[in-house]
Amino acid sequence: QVQLLQSGGGLVQPGGSLRLSCVVADSPLSHYALGWFRQAPGSEREFVGTRWWTDETVYYGHAVKGRFTISRDSAKNTAYLQMNSLKPEDTAVYYCAHSSFLATTASGYDTWGQGTQVTVSS
Repeated sequence: QVQLLQSGGGLVQPGGSLRLSCVVADSPLSHYALGWFRQAPGSEREFVGTRWWTDETVYYGHAVKGRFTISRDSAKNTAYLQMNSLKPEDTAVYYCAHSSFLATTASGYDTWGQGTQVTVSS
């Protein structure tokens, strides 16, 4: 069954940048979507972005559009979330997730990475 392993979280100052990684292993599907979500304490899990693994079109949530970039390296089976111009309100646990279709809600995804903490603070 598919497994997702995340890395790259940490502490960064406002205006700084950070890149998260998500290694996708053993997907039973030849065609799947990879999404990114984030969740702060007391808040709902928020859509960040998603894409088909084999397509270059990326869909972003309003709060991060223009600042975050989703990409992937097929040879490494790794998805990336590049976060620029970070703000304190970006502080959250970030998750990558696997789905058989594109979705902007957490309920659309069947398997999740373990999450990684991103803290934006002076």
